[in-house]
Amino acid sequence: MNKEKVYVGIDVAKADLDIALDSSEERWQFPNNEAGIRRIVELLQKLSPALVVMEATGGYETPLAYALKVSGIPIAIANPRAVRDFAKATGKLAKTDALDAKVLAHFAAVIKPEPRPIADEELQELDAILARRRQISEMLTAEKNRLHTARKPVRAGIKAHIAYLEKEMGDIEASLNDRIQESPVEQAKYNLLRSVPGVGPILCTTLLIELPELGKLNKKQIAALVGVAPLNRDSGTFRGKRTVWGGRATVRAALYMAALVATRYNPVIRTFYQRLCAAGKAKKVAITACMRKLLIILNAMLKHRTPWGLAPQILALCH
Repeated sequence: MNKEKVYVGIDVAKADLDIALDSSEERWQFPNNEAGIRRIVELLQKLSPALVVMEATGGYETPLAYALKVSGIPIAIANPRAVRDFAKATGKLAKTDALDAKVLAHFAAVIKPEPRPIADEELQELDAILARRRQISEMLTAEKNRLHTARKPVRAGIKAHIAYLEKEMGDIEASLNDRIQESPVEQAKYNLLRSVPGVGPILCTTLLIELPELGKLNKKQIAALVGVAPLNRDSGTFRGKRTVWGGRATVRAALYMAALVATRYNPVIRTFYQRLCAAGKAKKVAITACMRKLLIILNAMLKHRTPWGLAPQILALCH
């Protein structure tokens, strides 16, 4: 007799971790700290689950996800919106931590999302540095905007804060560069990506840290993963506009800025963009298409270790 597969859902909060099974009413709660994570690993090793699912919670899930991955337990990090849509579709409208864990367990059993590779500790550290860079960038933008309308008594303080943030930004970028330089593998990938006109250090770093699947998937998979694949919105005879949504917002934001630059300085992307605009496409639609094309090119370059200098071969690999 085949043993019934066990599917586990874990609701992650800052203080606690709630655990539920799809196949039974058993539930557990542990503190979200080192001791609690150790007890969860021990519990799940005994249960031998087919899959564990958690939602992305802005980083609170990372220590547990990493501990489970290291322990050989299959773990998938689900998009919160997908889980809420699933809960609504199955009539689970109430919301508590315990119920959320049960919904996640049912989501694991029915949807069976693909376990995503969990970055090692070094990549997690790089990810934290990159997240801090985004925070400082947002603060710099806000302070510079305030400076335009600030009155004399507060202008000096705002200028001093801008100078401090700019120095910290420089230190962070130097730290990111040093860490990548220390890894021959990551440095080789970085150099390949950086050789593409329009691709700057921020996009390179973002892709290496937040999109480890780059170079390992086909063009449709990588576009869908990032969220630049157009999705149909059709029903009956109605044909809606194709839109992009979901995916990894931070990767998409960095890709958007790179695509804007590439429409001016990258001959392949520039020609593609001009052709779309000449065909009557809205500029926003054309830029999104350029983001997708640039991503597919970068994916092919890493997959086949082909430098930008061999542009004809790269474009052939993208078809």
